[in-house]
Amino acid sequence: MRELLLDAGSLDTRAKVHDAFSRTFGFPDDYGRTLDALYDLLLTLCDTRLTLCHAEALVDNMGNYGELLLRVLAGSAAENPDFILEIAL
Repeated sequence: MRELLLDAGSLDTRAKVHDAFSRTFGFPDDYGRTLDALYDLLLTLCDTRLTLCHAEALVDNMGNYGELLLRVLAGSAAENPDFILEIAL
């Protein structure tokens, strides 16, 4: 299983979020950098566990967008049994 770690503590803009996810997951260059595109790519992952540290910072730093991002992550993990999401404090 591929084990990934992402610290969300410094993610305070949409651009930083999508840069970090693109780097962490190794998304293709044509990744659309939207929540819909993120969701679609997360559904294609195989044998991947993401540990997300400081997830609360996403909501603290970006409000509604941070909440939506967390919903996208949780929804894709619920939909794709090969993608496991762990929220670490």
